[in-house]
Amino acid sequence: MIYHYRDYPPKTMERATRQRDAIKSVIQRSQRPLSPKEVLQGARAAVRALGLATVYRNLKLLVADGTVQVITLPGESPRYEMKESGHHHHFQCTTCRRVYDVPGCPGNLHGLAPRGFTVEHHDVTLYGRCSDCGKRQLRAHR
Repeated sequence: MIYHYRDYPPKTMERATRQRDAIKSVIQRSQRPLSPKEVLQGARAAVRALGLATVYRNLKLLVADGTVQVITLPGESPRYEMKESGHHHHFQCTTCRRVYDVPGCPGNLHGLAPRGFTVEHHDVTLYGRCSDCGKRQLRAHR
């Protein structure tokens, strides 16, 4: 197949970029799901001129290629974490709104479903105060 210079590289081939490498690195190091703005803040340390549109575009590519997965909590904008993290659940701080991974799973939740229903998958989200916000509250009350 011959490509015209305007079509090269072919649109089906995505090449790695400094921006994408920085975005992926921030997500890998985070150990918790990040919002696009959090990804932007972290990745700007490596690529100063990075913009939010570039972050969204690269997150979409990383999700499409299976490297990153989307974490969606009710009433919240999507967050992103590495796909390799395996089955786990999440904790959201009600003060700072950050989301954290909760390792593991409470187990078989099939018994919670109404009689005759079949559970195909589940997601558990815990809500409360993260350790940073809990410490701040204690200091504020002193």
